[in-house]
Amino acid sequence: MRKIITTLLLAIMLVVTIGTASAHFTMVFPSDDENMWDVAPEDYIAELGEEKTIYIMWGHPYEHISFDVSSIPEVTITKPDGTTETLTVEETTVEGMDEDGNDGTFVAYKTSFTVDQMGDTVLAVKYEDGEEELIDYTKAVIHCGEEMWVGWDRKVGQETEIMPYMRPYGMEEGFVFAGQALHNDKPLADADVEIEIYHDLEEGKEVVEEAEEMYPYDAPMVFTRLTKSNSQGEFSYTLDEPGIWFVGATMEPESGKATRGVFIIPVIEEFPAEGSSGDYAELQQEVDEAKQLAQEAKESAESTTESAPGFEGIFAIAAILGAVFLSRRK
Repeated sequence: MRKIITTLLLAIMLVVTIGTASAHFTMVFPSDDENMWDVAPEDYIAELGEEKTIYIMWGHPYEHISFDVSSIPEVTITKPDGTTETLTVEETTVEGMDEDGNDGTFVAYKTSFTVDQMGDTVLAVKYEDGEEELIDYTKAVIHCGEEMWVGWDRKVGQETEIMPYMRPYGMEEGFVFAGQALHNDKPLADADVEIEIYHDLEEGKEVVEEAEEMYPYDAPMVFTRLTKSNSQGEFSYTLDEPGIWFVGATMEPESGKATRGVFIIPVIEEFPAEGSSGDYAELQQEVDEAKQLAQEAKESAESTTESAPGFEGIFAIAAILGAVFLSRRK
């Protein structure tokens, strides 16, 4: 009986651990000291000679829940020409919210480097979290230079690593991101691939509250999306909103710590914007209304007096031009 109870307790602990770990990510944000949480896709773009400050936080991106970074992360950059550099990190603190909804101060790390080559610099972070029994290998790309699309698909030798099939910048909302998960340089087959978008604190509170109201039976199903890699370690998923996305594939060993490869994708808004055709649609509507008014005026004139030659056409053209003029002034 005691053996059965022990087995059940271990199973429950395993389920709880897996459920908790699924929403944790290493957040690697190019930001500034004023508000390191205020990050946008444009922050992953750099000018030649620009110094980038990188913040490294640990938590739930979707809900904007923070935890302490419990060990010193290892950070390297791989430049467009293939040279690598190890960056020095320093401990810092950030303000945030814990899993109980309380405001707090959390341990984080930051580093910086100067973008000295045109092309794509791959930022790689290794972070080992003791509580989650997880080693996280995260990659992000800093892009520099018009049409200098070199280096974004570079392999950096992480134990578990995601290789992108799609260039990870210039990705618009609704685009599909595809890649391959590798473990020890071999395809990571049939692995869970988690996908999650980042929200700032206020957005996180709002979307979580709304999700819990709409889906009380399983709100986290919309926090963390989930797919599987195929026999070649390949996967794909549609990133349907603009923002900072995290895509992570996990290697679950029979014993020891799990390792996960994560790729960060900054997704921009749809281009051209859906509303950009609104001016034309509005103009067309006013032209149609002007035509209708011209037709009504013509019928009214015919019922009272004989029209002068060409009067109807002139009146209609004048009405249409008037509508165009008014719409252009708006």
